[in-house]
Parts: sequence; C-alpha cells; structure tokens
Amino acid sequence: MKSVLRLLIPIMALSACDGPLSLYYREGESVSRVQSETTQCQVQAVNEVPVANQVRQSPPTYWPGRTYCDSGGRCYRSPGWWQPGRVYTVDVNQGLRNQVEAQCMARKGFRPVSLPPCRQSVKSQTQAVPTTTLPPLTTQSCFVKFDNGTIQIISPGQAG
Repeated sequence: MKSVLRLLIPIMALSACDGPLSLYYREGESVSRVQSETTQCQVQAVNEVPVANQVRQSPPTYWPGRTYCDSGGRCYRSPGWWQPGRVYTVDVNQGLRNQVEAQCMARKGFRPVSLPPCRQSVKSQTQAVPTTTLPPLTTQSCFVKFDNGTIQIISPGQAG
C-alpha cells in the first residue's frame, strides 16, 4: 500500500512532475486540521509499528570476457568479471505503518483521495488562491501547485 501524501506539506515537490496529488479528505475541513490530524496519526503509527530497516542486496551480474583476434589470426580472450549487486535498505514495516495511519485517519472521518493536476485551461480561468478549507469534490476536481509548496483545489462549478 502506497503512503498517502499529506496536504500542503513540502512533500509537494513530488507533484512537481505533474502527477496526481494524494491526500486525506473530509469536505469542509480546514487544511490546518488535516495536517494536525495526519501528524497525530503518523506518530501513533510509528509508535505502534516502528521502523524496521533491513539491508538487502540485488544479485550480482557476470560480464563475460570478450574475444579479440589480431590480423595474424591469433585470438585472445579477456577475463570476465562480476559486478556486485546494489546494496539498499528496505523498511519492512512501511506497508503496515501506512495501514495503521490510514485506519487512524478513517476513524477521524477522513478518506484518501487522489486528484489530477489541473489543465492549463482550468488554471488560467481561476484566481490563484491557496486552499484553506477542503471544498466539495466533483469528478472534474483537480489541483494547482504553487512555488511555495501550497496548493489550490479547484472544483469547476464550486468555490475553492
């Protein structure tokens, strides 16, 4: 299960590639309340399911040698070599911790939603004002990310 990103937190850099925005949502809730409740649930989740990093390594790769022949017909073979696998760390509790966080937010009345970035035509017709209260969502809802990391949720036909 992928972690649900927090609304209006510097993680917004992840949406710089114009991908969807995932956030916890409850219509009419203030953004500051969402942030506060999310932090409380994150703390609860890390206390109940602590980080459990494991160091792992991908398999090594063998690169066979090459055969070289000179003009006299004599051939030579260079030795092959092993390239070690990449060493990386995995938090084996991350998925369970994400579930605990999501369940905590659900008990508080929040649900995860994902919004696409707004098309330029929608952006150009809307006054740029960061969202402070979560608006009603429609199938046309989208978001705009500002340079300072805040966002605006736009629901065409709705104030937002």
